Amino acid sequence: LREILLIVSATLDRELVPEYDILLTVTDAGTPPLSDNETIQLHLLDVNDNAPQFPQSFYTIRVMENNAPGALLSSLTAFDPDLHENQYLVYFILEKEIANTSMSMLFSINPENGNLYALKTFDYEIEKDFLFHIEARDSGSPPLSSNVTVHIIIVDQNDNAPVIVSPWRAHGSVVEEKIPRSTDKGSLVAKVIALDTDSVHNSRITYQFLQVTDATLFSLDQYNGEIRTMRMFSYRDPRHQRLVVIAKDNGEPALSATVTIKFSLSNAVDPDVGSNSVKTYHLSESEYFNIEVQTGREGTKFIEKDFLFHIEARDSGSPPLSSNVTVHIIIVDQNDNAPVIVSPWRAHGSVVEEKIPRSTEKGSLVAKVIALDTDSVHNSRITYQFLQVTDATLFSLDQYNGEIRTMRMFSYRDPRHQRLVVIAKDNGEPALSATVTIKLSTME
Repeated sequence: LREILLIVSATLDRELVPEYDILLTVTDAGTPPLSDNETIQLHLLDVNDNAPQFPQSFYTIRVMENNAPGALLSSLTAFDPDLHENQYLVYFILEKEIANTSMSMLFSINPENGNLYALKTFDYEIEKDFLFHIEARDSGSPPLSSNVTVHIIIVDQNDNAPVIVSPWRAHGSVVEEKIPRSTDKGSLVAKVIALDTDSVHNSRITYQFLQVTDATLFSLDQYNGEIRTMRMFSYRDPRHQRLVVIAKDNGEPALSATVTIKFSLSNAVDPDVGSNSVKTYHLSESEYFNIEVQTGREGTKFIEKDFLFHIEARDSGSPPLSSNVTVHIIIVDQNDNAPVIVSPWRAHGSVVEEKIPRSTEKGSLVAKVIALDTDSVHNSRITYQFLQVTDATLFSLDQYNGEIRTMRMFSYRDPRHQRLVVIAKDNGEPALSATVTIKLSTME
């Protein structure tokens, strides 16, 4: 009886072939030779030579804002082809802090099955996305592990109604404006601007008249909120015109805000000179002006847009005779207020950072710049231009409404980070301006 050695001529891998059936034949040297067969079963023992593997290298998970705490977001299950304790996996969130908040305070993962949960209610207007890593570790000796990148995208709900920011309503919801009755057809008499803090899609505003005293007098641009005259005023038109404008966002269902504008038509006055024997002048009660009694020269105590009052000239006869005249003081605007960028909101300085999917379609709205100017309607008309742009073939900017849109699809040759500098200029002479820098990051 001899000892037989079975020699392995190649590397054995249990994960590829876990067992072998070897047929062993023994033959003697006699004549005739005799032989016998024996089958040997070879079972390979497992060693921990495989790290856990996730089906994907990158997970994108979309979570609707206002979610319930404890909501299941996804199940991130890895696979380990080893056996027994070598394939028993434990899952961890790799610690990372965002704004001094640990990831383990925002999300939790079941260590046994990889179920990922939200620990808090998210608000799109505060937190738009999170990027972190999850590790799967086996129980072998030594343990092996692998990790995967998780991108949580908070999806916007239309939970913020538009807010009217112009015209400014100092005392309630009604705005009162004066316009000359001689105003030409097509003149800009007011502009309504509303802001919405929801996502670019949901925050797109359109404007409509809810009520208007005379529908033949005024037009309203549904996209930029400009109110213009459709014809000249006539003396048959009521002096007071009331317009109610609604600003609606693009959500489902749409949310809205309204503003009431009261226009008063003012007449141009050509006052009579009065008596040649005027000795004294009197001003009807006014907190804004005073008058020198002997010369009739006025002095200003306060400045507003316009004033309407009466002046009386009285002689020194016995009995004294008098007459009065109506005076309309119109304060002419100087372009002394620069535009102010109110959207996109810049919480930490002058740079706005936004993320957009690399799969964004051509013509998609990716940002909107809104500037306000407190000067007169003429001087406060805003136009927008690019000062700088990383790639001029990628983005267009509407000079009137500030909308930034894609001009083509992104390609993998495009840089991930795109920098746009937008200038908002008013219509004054000289023009005043403000700028905003927008950094767009594309994501898979």
